[in-house]
Amino acid sequence: MQGRASFILAALAVPLLAACSTVPPVPRSVADGPPSPPAADGSWRATATEQDKGRIRGWYSSWESALADARAKGFGPQIQREGVLLQPTAALPNPYLPAGDYRCRTIKVGTRIGGTLGYIAYGWFRCRVSAEQGLYSLVKLTGSQRPVGLIFPDNLTRQVFLGTLELGDETLPVSYGSDRMRDMAGLVERIGDNRWRLVLPAPAYESLLDVIEIVPEGR
Repeated sequence: MQGRASFILAALAVPLLAACSTVPPVPRSVADGPPSPPAADGSWRATATEQDKGRIRGWYSSWESALADARAKGFGPQIQREGVLLQPTAALPNPYLPAGDYRCRTIKVGTRIGGTLGYIAYGWFRCRVSAEQGLYSLVKLTGSQRPVGLIFPDNLTRQVFLGTLELGDETLPVSYGSDRMRDMAGLVERIGDNRWRLVLPAPAYESLLDVIEIVPEGR
């Protein structure tokens, strides 16, 4: 695990000193809107590709499109059953994920390809959060599709995840920014006591939105 986390840092290749020293104020709106002013080097804005900045800016539109598509395909009851997990504006203050081992499960909402399912809920896998030189890494340890990346501070209700997608039997992630189809950007939000989600708007494969529920191992 440590080797993989160290690789994440090298792949992102950003100065991390003081990256977590301050938290910017909450944006004026929870929906799409003008981006906040550029932050100092070491922030997610100084690190993200233009494609991923667009994903973060358009997070609310991605939610709306994904939910509309899934409901149109008959998955309204499944969405309703998930409660706050699939509610776009359910984020609570203090989004920070402590280091430790977690259980995580992925829900894919909406579809990019006509005729495929508009909603898929997978079972539980293992995830881990580790301290990494002033930031935190988040790694999905098991499963055939495994997000691997760093968590950056953003505002009072969310952090930003930047990373890449590890597939199959790969043991190291590709470098961030080297493959548009592997790059990932999302929001880390707290939605309850000891309950978080990683929201991945406009993923490159299959769905219109991926939501990964994260709870402490053993819960």
